[in-house]
Order: sequence, then structure tokens, then C-alpha cells
Amino acid sequence: ITLRQIKPPIWRRVVVESNTTLGQLHSIVQEAMGWDDYHLHSWNIYGMEYGVPDEDYNSDLHNEKNVKLSKLVGSSEKIKFYYTYDFGDSWEHEILVEKILASAPDTRYPICVAGKRACPPEDCGGAWGYAELLTILNDTENPEYEEKIEWLEEEFEPSKFDLKEVNSRLQNLYE
Repeated sequence: ITLRQIKPPIWRRVVVESNTTLGQLHSIVQEAMGWDDYHLHSWNIYGMEYGVPDEDYNSDLHNEKNVKLSKLVGSSEKIKFYYTYDFGDSWEHEILVEKILASAPDTRYPICVAGKRACPPEDCGGAWGYAELLTILNDTENPEYEEKIEWLEEEFEPSKFDLKEVNSRLQNLYE
């Protein structure tokens, strides 16, 4: 899972079961990346749009609830598809199916095996707004510095990635 239009990259490598639905994968992406699931989302897979149909927003979405990854990707590797979260900030994620593996005994899925960098804060303005936020946070003399620190409400470390924390969130999905 790679957040597009961000440098240096923010990404997660997550192992999921083939019978995972797109609805479940939405929750997995949210937890793996560190989003708060406040906003709408959609999938673009082979030009088809999936998500939670909403007659007030986009009634053309195919329902993600029962669509399984195994049906979409089969046994193909190196397939890419896209997940958009928060249609205002438009956080675009590229999902790459790197490899199809047999399930490992005594392993609870989903599991994150690697990643880099912290998820951007919710509602910071998308890739452009995030870049601006980082510029401001790197300059304590910037007139907006104190305002942004207060807006964040907690310490934000852009380079931080905590694999144990991510896996704890993923394991709590199905408890």
C-alpha cells in the first residue's frame, strides 16, 4: 500500500487472506496506514469503481461488501489497483499485489510486515497540504508554526513508523 504523490514515500506491506473482501480491505488499509476512517472512500480496479453505494453521492459504485480479492486478482501477481480515501483531500493509495503466498500456520491475518513513515494527519489538505505542513513544522520561525502545532493536538513525527502498533490495530479488527 503506497500513498501516492508523497515524497519520501509512505507505504505499508501487508499480508491478507485471499478471501478478504474490499470492505474488509478498506478497514485494513485504514488501520495499516493510520487513518481514522472519518471520510468516504472508493476503489478503482480495472476501471470499475467499488465502495459503499450512497445515493446522495455516487450511486454508480459497485458494493464493496462481498467482492473478494481472490475474485478480482485470481492468482495474478504484480496487479495494481487504487484506493481513494477522503474525497476532499483525495488521498490516493496504490495497492500492489506483490505475491500470492500460501497461508502460514499459526499466523493471524492481516499482518503488516514492513512500512515507512507516519500517515499524514487527517484533514491536512491532501498531498499538497501535507507538503506545506511539513515545511511549516521544519521551521520554528514560520509565522504559522505555533498554529499548526496547536492544530495537531499531539506530537507528530513524519518519519516514525511503529510496526508493533500497526499490527496491534490490525489484530483488533476481528476481535
